[in-house]
Amino acid sequence: MQDTELDTTLEAILNGGNKSSMQLIIGNKNYSSWSMRPWVVMKAFAIPFEEILIVLDQPNTTQKIGEYSLAGRVPVLLADGIVVWDSLAICEFLAEQFPLQNLWPEDVAARAMARSICAEMHSGFSDLRSSMAMNIKANFAGKGRNAGSQADIGRISEIWEDCLSRYGAHRYLFGDFSIADAYYAPVVMRFKTYDVSLAPALQAYVERVQAHPAVAQWMREALNEPEEVPKYDFPPAK
Repeated sequence: MQDTELDTTLEAILNGGNKSSMQLIIGNKNYSSWSMRPWVVMKAFAIPFEEILIVLDQPNTTQKIGEYSLAGRVPVLLADGIVVWDSLAICEFLAEQFPLQNLWPEDVAARAMARSICAEMHSGFSDLRSSMAMNIKANFAGKGRNAGSQADIGRISEIWEDCLSRYGAHRYLFGDFSIADAYYAPVVMRFKTYDVSLAPALQAYVERVQAHPAVAQWMREALNEPEEVPKYDFPPAK
């Protein structure tokens, strides 16, 4: 076997197989928080994929998304004939396909907690989502605050404090960057846009997440997007 063939074989074994044919269908980087999560995971762990971006809130948006998934929402992952929709399902699929990449924490207890906080993010925080929509280009300092969104900010702060003190060693939520950090990256974007005041340790975490190469790339590309979705471009009421 030639050296190049050996290198390719080893890479396939290490990555759990050849997944180079994957496609990730996403929405606008400036607005689509759900799209951001698996995209950041794949970039952070150097998982090769082709990006297909569908501009949201256009007359043909539903039709275009429907070409990939009957669920009618982004993100969608296509992997050798397998269709995976929903951001958390995509992240779990990637963790299975690339087991040696440690997308989840290696420690059993840490991994259970990471899955729990991602599930809580996935199913909860509806007030934060509705009152403080993701808009990376905007500056809505002090906007979107109400009893519900403030309660969500408080709960997220508790989660981050707990994870960082138990496992993070003041780096990422579970030490090394993981799905959990990618899952809360859109919250980091919201906290920046709406100028949420945080304790120093949490603000430092926010800054580390923003500086992560995968997150920083998403932010740069979001800022360069020409498309706008007017309903997200006006500051919400307090």
